[in-house]
Amino acid sequence: MTLSAEQFAATNKANLKALQGFTAQAFSGFEKLVELNLAASKAVLDESFAHAQAVLAAKDAKEVLALQAGLARPLADKSTAYAQHVQSIVTGSTASLTKALEAKTAEAQKALNSALDNLAKNAPAGSESAVAAFKNALTTSQTALETAQAQAKKVVEAAQANFNTAATQAADAIKKATTV
Repeated sequence: MTLSAEQFAATNKANLKALQGFTAQAFSGFEKLVELNLAASKAVLDESFAHAQAVLAAKDAKEVLALQAGLARPLADKSTAYAQHVQSIVTGSTASLTKALEAKTAEAQKALNSALDNLAKNAPAGSESAVAAFKNALTTSQTALETAQAQAKKVVEAAQANFNTAATQAADAIKKATTV
């Protein structure tokens, strides 16, 4: 099988375009995380100054203690919401990137299978067993890759479920601690 210069150029252009798409998706997720962190930092700064002003305006120690005690619960709720937002961004970015990679992988497998079929058609007589063995090895490797991808998805889903459970338990524990 020979690959013409046009086919080679077209393949490289398609791969470059795919890489550009993957990079744009990754950058978009990073951009969302930066925006979230900037907004959270600004909110924390504003709330810190507002709290400091309230403490300075307090009439007595009892009022200062009440202000300090009232600070814990909203902070815990905001921390939990922040963690969930980060998880949402990361999960969304990962899902779209994974989907795009799977589509590109399927496209590459289809092209490889087509090339292999073309090779088998043009193979010299007597090489059928070698071509069959190569096809079998290719099929086995594709199956292994699909299995690994499925297992990776399960691990990500389990980690996400564990994160959600831990975040909920932490929020509940903080709520219980601040209501006492």
